[in-house]
Amino acid sequence: MSLPLRLILTRHAKSDWDNPLHSDHERPLNKRGRKAAPQMGRWLVENGHVPDAALVSDAVRTRETWALLSSAFPREVPATFLAALYHASPDVMLAALRRAQGQTIILIGHNPGIAAFAHQLLRDQPAHEGFARYPTCATLVADFEIADWSALTPHSGAARAFVVPRDLPE
Repeated sequence: MSLPLRLILTRHAKSDWDNPLHSDHERPLNKRGRKAAPQMGRWLVENGHVPDAALVSDAVRTRETWALLSSAFPREVPATFLAALYHASPDVMLAALRRAQGQTIILIGHNPGIAAFAHQLLRDQPAHEGFARYPTCATLVADFEIADWSALTPHSGAARAFVVPRDLPE
């Protein structure tokens, strides 16, 4: 039996709303988000969840989340930035993931799509009280008993972990 495929599904970290001239797509992270993203990266490393590849929305806040989160990784992880993942629906995320290559993939996106996608993928929801709303920088780790990502189907994943920045040590 081969190892299951693993998905790390992360919502971007907290973004900055201070500049009214920024479009939604151009909003960067705020101070809290710049702190949470590398913390989540360290948690992933400490728990053995370093991805082989990343699929990331091309918005500024998701790119910045990826840069800070992946800075904790022991090796460089290739990332693909996709305009289609900006405020994507679960169907669009599923289509992108079905084209992924690698044992462990991280996908970084936005609500409400990322929360809906997480709910759609899992057989059973995590007991964590934050799962329903999927707050900023929330991260799900789920395993799928499939040979490659093209075989991914809804309700086939087993949640291994779900964490939010508030759960992590300073």
